[in-house]
Amino acid sequence: MKTKAAILWDGPGRWDVREVDLDPPGEGEVLVRVMASGLCHSDDHFAKGDMVFHSYPACGGHEGAGVVEAVGPGVTRVKPGDHIVTSFVAACGHCRMCVTGRQNLCDNGALITVGTRPDGSYRMHADGAGVAQNACLATFSEYTVIPQECAVRVPSDIPFEVAAIVGCAVPTGWGSATRAASIDAGDVVIVMGVGGIGMNAVQGARYVGAGRVIAVDPVEMKRDVALKVGATDAVATVEEAGELARSLTNGQGADSAVVCVGVVTGEHLGQAYRTIRKGGTLVVTSAAPHQLAEIPVSVLDLAMHEKRIQGALYGMGGPAREIPLLLELYRRGDLKLDELVTTRYELEQVNEAYEDMHAGKNIRGVISFAGRHG
Repeated sequence: MKTKAAILWDGPGRWDVREVDLDPPGEGEVLVRVMASGLCHSDDHFAKGDMVFHSYPACGGHEGAGVVEAVGPGVTRVKPGDHIVTSFVAACGHCRMCVTGRQNLCDNGALITVGTRPDGSYRMHADGAGVAQNACLATFSEYTVIPQECAVRVPSDIPFEVAAIVGCAVPTGWGSATRAASIDAGDVVIVMGVGGIGMNAVQGARYVGAGRVIAVDPVEMKRDVALKVGATDAVATVEEAGELARSLTNGQGADSAVVCVGVVTGEHLGQAYRTIRKGGTLVVTSAAPHQLAEIPVSVLDLAMHEKRIQGALYGMGGPAREIPLLLELYRRGDLKLDELVTTRYELEQVNEAYEDMHAGKNIRGVISFAGRHG
């Protein structure tokens, strides 16, 4: 079949919206009518060249929601008509990480930037070339074919635009606070960068009992929204956040700092590290340019003060559990998601949408496909 999709011919590059060919679903695969796709910064990393696909052309999008149109042989997890959220980790359930409850670190995570099926085959094609699919998904497309392991069934009453952002931004930020940061009741927590991911780190920190949640962002609109969804304080710079944290803790510093800036640098990590107390935790959630290999911290300080630097992928949670759980919290009113979807775009506006993201205009922009499908 034919489908309109946004692809990169190389990285760095601009998204090219064009018609591509899509194969029918094969063994264990699902054809999805995409209804909404979040405009995650991770996809922009590929467009800017901070991250690279193993092959080009490549179709972007890994944060999506839609409806199952058809299934291939052997599919047991979903059926036609089901509403689903995409998982960017095709958790196999059998590798060491999966069987120990760490689906986010499944061995299939290696496929995220490869963009093919494990046998090296493609499901999308353009001008005779195979098109890699970001995380085996490619939600920047009207229709896509994905492994059934990437399809998480969700209730049909959840708005597609809300469901889409629970594919990445929400669990990534939420888990960075609720798991990676090891927050105790009454803690002082700094969240550096409150876009689509950081805003959910703010919500997660408050949910598990942090006494003060200090949101840091240079964009006033984002600071205002952060205060509405759970931050107790909002400042423009991490230096201000560090001073505030020390004033609240007899000079000790924050119990944890969660770094959620769009493109993390060594300077960001050094700044955030200096805000935390003895025994504190620095959580690194943001993606960085693949060439970045140094963190400017004192190794002596790291050891003598027993500080911890913790990476966090997908909020250290399993997609099959996190997505339904977070949507249930949303339905109960314990998690604010409608407020995070700030602008809706057509697929053809994908480059404009990322320009808006860089200009600080959005918490989360979303591509809506509703008008294309009727």
